[in-house]
Amino acid sequence: MKAKVAGIVFILGSLYYLIAEVISAAFFNASLINTYIFHTISELGIPSVNSPLFLLMNSAFIFIGLTLLFGNFYKFKDYITKNKSVFYIFTIITSLGVIIVGLIHGGNPLTLGYHALGAVMAILGGNILLVLISRSMCDFTLYQKITLVLGVIGLIAFWTMFFNIESIYMPVFERLSVYPLVIWSFLTGCYLFVD
Repeated sequence: MKAKVAGIVFILGSLYYLIAEVISAAFFNASLINTYIFHTISELGIPSVNSPLFLLMNSAFIFIGLTLLFGNFYKFKDYITKNKSVFYIFTIITSLGVIIVGLIHGGNPLTLGYHALGAVMAILGGNILLVLISRSMCDFTLYQKITLVLGVIGLIAFWTMFFNIESIYMPVFERLSVYPLVIWSFLTGCYLFVD
């Protein structure tokens, strides 16, 4: 029963995030395609005329952070057979990072550093967490292989973004580094629900 509850939470958290981003992007002061290519996810959460649904986007950050925290500690921890302490540490780092991004937006020069720190905790921490999870379960089955591939894609995208921060396509790299964790949350929800 605990697995099904955690599974539902993971599925709802990931779907809420994706749907909230699409809706926020649709109301952003640019076409939907241009928003996804030329505007960062963080921009959707900045209170301004460009992003009238900033509260929705920020709620999605907070919700996906709480989803990860709850799901991992409530049930998914039982599937981790090695590196449990590191698993807990990176779960907390990633979750707090995403929540910080939702609570402290990037548009204020006084708090921009905290927002950036939260983003690094969430993105880098999250993708390291995925690689760690893939190597910390009993068997290296298809689920673990997909988790590893997602983590590696996210890490490559993060470093590409980091070294191309001034590129007009940086938002694309940002999304490629963020979505692996969201996709993993959905897949993990399905994995737990059918267990």
